[in-house]
Amino acid sequence: MAHSDARARLIDGKAFAFGLVERVAAAAGRLERDHGVKPGLAVVIVGKDAASQIYVRSKGETTARAGMRSDTYRLAETTSQAELLALIAELNADPGLHGILVQLPLPAHIDSSAVLGAIDPDKDVDGFHVVNAGRLAVGLPGLVPCTPLGSVMLLKDTLGDLSGLNAVIVGRSNIVGKPMAQLLLAENCTVTVAHSRSRDLPALCRAADIMVAAVGRPEMIRRDWIKPGATIIDVGINRVLSADPVKAAEGKTRVVGDVAFTEVAEVAGAITPVPGGVGPMTIACLLANTYTAACRAAGVEPEPLG
Repeated sequence: MAHSDARARLIDGKAFAFGLVERVAAAAGRLERDHGVKPGLAVVIVGKDAASQIYVRSKGETTARAGMRSDTYRLAETTSQAELLALIAELNADPGLHGILVQLPLPAHIDSSAVLGAIDPDKDVDGFHVVNAGRLAVGLPGLVPCTPLGSVMLLKDTLGDLSGLNAVIVGRSNIVGKPMAQLLLAENCTVTVAHSRSRDLPALCRAADIMVAAVGRPEMIRRDWIKPGATIIDVGINRVLSADPVKAAEGKTRVVGDVAFTEVAEVAGAITPVPGGVGPMTIACLLANTYTAACRAAGVEPEPLG
């Protein structure tokens, strides 16, 4: 938890995500009742990666809870790329499935970009397909990566209108940094994308009304990088040794973000905790994307969910 005299407001992603799943479930129910379309999501996992298994189970449970069709395909580590592509072709052709998600990482012998590129862009609920990246860049309706989509929902819930605010994104990945920049431009922010080669990163960050940390380095962003009152979205999920020396000696770990939470919370206006901030939004937005894809497939205008 935050330091006792911290003044930053905690942005509760868990509570917002719970409400979003409820709104998606209600909207999906109306879509089925009024148009006979039940949104369907297929999740494909190859191999036995432990973290991926947990994610996939959670995705399946949440999808079913929202009253959607939920199909999970668990494939052996030895599955060939050709076999995986054949399954994706089948799922692309299934009119009862509106979303297809292939859980990463894939085994080393499979080319992830070839697999992601084979998903029908209109069913690409992860928003990673180059067609959806292009749609986002030029402002056409598409499917948006879940983590940036959830982050923008939390920002709008916290701040209201984002017009004119200075936003600094630390990290330029295709999954978070770049789509986050496009979404914030669409909200009329002035956007800077900073990265490992940026000069004087702390000074860039100090100009930010909104700072999004998505760099994958534990607690890299410190108190003196933050403009007083800024809103901080911490996308980082890093496993580090426990702060308790005894637990650390036993190899016990804890999860921290890319932001040094306790010290930054003393100067920020609002901040997402890790865990419990952006993370829960990702699965909720996956369901929102599946609902949106189902509406578009049926020629129906999706209800606003934000």
